[in-house]
Amino acid sequence: MSNLTNLNKARKDRKRDAEKRDANMHSAKFGRSAADKQALLAKMSKAAKALDGHKIDDKDA
Repeated sequence: MSNLTNLNKARKDRKRDAEKRDANMHSAKFGRSAADKQALLAKMSKAAKALDGHKIDDKDA
């Protein structure tokens, strides 16, 4: 005896798989991981602190 297949469930599963595949492709193309975001934020804050440390105050002149 063969297994019964619910066609609605099969259709929904195919749609869900296609959406997940599209989301993964989109995130690989455009997204960044949390570690990448955190590293970029740390790099930018370090650069801002270094720039602020090199400012010349007009008050002392």
